[in-house]
Amino acid sequence: MKKSLIIRVLGLGALMSLACPAQESRPWLGVHVGMSNDKQAAALTEVVGQLAGLGINAIITEINYGFDYQSHPELRGPNPCMKEQIGKLVAECKKYHVRLIPQFQCLGHQSWSRNTAALLTRYPQFDETPGLYPENKGIYCRSWCPLHPEVNPIIFSLMDELIDAFQADALHVGMDEVFLIGEDACPRCKGKDKGELFAKAVNDYHKHLADEKHVEMLMWGDRLIDSSKLKFGKWEGSENGTAGAIDLIAKDIIMCDWHYELRPAYESVPMFLEKGFRVWPASWKKPEAAKAFVEYSLTQKGNPRMLGHLNTTWGAVRVGDLPKFEPLLIATGAFKQQPAATTR
Repeated sequence: MKKSLIIRVLGLGALMSLACPAQESRPWLGVHVGMSNDKQAAALTEVVGQLAGLGINAIITEINYGFDYQSHPELRGPNPCMKEQIGKLVAECKKYHVRLIPQFQCLGHQSWSRNTAALLTRYPQFDETPGLYPENKGIYCRSWCPLHPEVNPIIFSLMDELIDAFQADALHVGMDEVFLIGEDACPRCKGKDKGELFAKAVNDYHKHLADEKHVEMLMWGDRLIDSSKLKFGKWEGSENGTAGAIDLIAKDIIMCDWHYELRPAYESVPMFLEKGFRVWPASWKKPEAAKAFVEYSLTQKGNPRMLGHLNTTWGAVRVGDLPKFEPLLIATGAFKQQPAATTR
């Protein structure tokens, strides 16, 4: 049976489970790190073995514009990661059976403070709010327009290069904290439903990655959480109408459900599971919050789509110190005796 037909019949998750039974027989224990230059890539390469020894079997590297792109060299960041160094990281991850997943931040987070990222700097016509917010004052982060016809061909080229360089079977598309969408300043998006716009972007990326490139797609789940129903606020959930997208997108997307504060319950985990998604809960730097989130997630261990735990870092720890990062040790320790997860 041809691969494309197997994917249509079984679904991508089931196909990967058949292809990698050893990988899928244990919980997903991961760490998310930023990586935008060779020095960071080399530092991560040096600790892969130590991380694997703790039980880490997946690493997400958020690289964004920090790669030596050939298709669009104008979008390379300063001193980007080179393919040769990425190859060394890939080899080390294969040696220790660690799944390496690149991340390219899509739609939102196209600026930080006064600095606008490469895409909207080089192509300001792609901005969701063109000409507004000089020096990014008055906004959190810029977004690109999900309906601009020239954006996706460029982004897909960058994704393809990352998949090739990382020899990746999955790609994380980000999509968190998108506050600027369906804005009146955008001639294409003005007046349109924000949930439908967000869903269109998600489905565009899914079609390219899952249907055309045959790799799994991961994303942050916060914009799909309706904060009028689950009281997470505007950061961990959505208050701007994007949550309606949850019923409009493909169910084989892996939801990375991040929550960084101590809470009595993390109801988004069972919510995503009930919607049919595989869920990868993600904590950050507060040990007590990480412990609470891990323990809550384990109450859902009877559901095979509850994958494990993802530890984010966001500057809280140097790469060389990752093997000593307390929240990571809490998560890996808690899952050591847990039964296997699957990706079905």
